[in-house]
Amino acid sequence: MAKNDHSYDILKLDNQVCFPLYACSKELVRQYTPYLKELNLTYTQYIVMMVLWERETVSSRELAECLHLDYGTLTPVLKRLDQAGYLTRERAENDERQLTLTLTETGRELKDKAKAIPEAIAKCMGLTMEEFGVLYTLTYKALKNMEEKQ
Repeated sequence: MAKNDHSYDILKLDNQVCFPLYACSKELVRQYTPYLKELNLTYTQYIVMMVLWERETVSSRELAECLHLDYGTLTPVLKRLDQAGYLTRERAENDERQLTLTLTETGRELKDKAKAIPEAIAKCMGLTMEEFGVLYTLTYKALKNMEEKQ
């Protein structure tokens, strides 16, 4: 291959959109760590709690779809949140394979402790509200387009 052959430039790490998204995602989760540690939550537990704070009750199927997680990932997370007293898990009467997840009073109380986290994370990203909005819109657009191709 000649030194000036640029036909493989497309394979350079710096030319990939996937890499900065991957690295940013890892760093973003790392930025959450000190805040979540105070709540004794992992990032995955936190996003489960955000859904429950919004909906109060949700099926395990709906939660898995909403969070783009499989049951193998979700099951131990739900078990730990149940043990911590943040939610209850009950088998659905019409389908024993489905769990109904319900936020507890202890889980509701955690919401007050967590409400400062989004602003702190937005600050660490160093984006204007307009930039943040563009990033959010484009990220969800890309996710939706990829999911539709499956």
